[in-house]
Amino acid sequence: MSDHKIPPTPKGAFRVCLELSAPQPRIDTVLLEALRNQSRSIDLKALSRASLKELFKKKRIRIKGQAAVPSSSLAKGTTYVDILGYGDTDEPQGSEDTQ
Repeated sequence: MSDHKIPPTPKGAFRVCLELSAPQPRIDTVLLEALRNQSRSIDLKALSRASLKELFKKKRIRIKGQAAVPSSSLAKGTTYVDILGYGDTDEPQGSEDTQ
């Protein structure tokens, strides 16, 4: 049995699973490449470097629930990254307020 548990995806977050065969010195470059290669979110696929930097600055990029910084290094193996505010729903942004 594996000790590897997948952390739950926060509500309203877009999950990126990074599978690395070697450690990487910075998350920002790896994440930007992964976002450009995915097809689940057109908005994130077209994200610019400046916009990604802003997401880091606003603490909307999380690893294990903790805010990541662009210079965070990544270990070999699987890392789950959550981007808050880009959930896999068909609801438009800002529609979380259902009264």
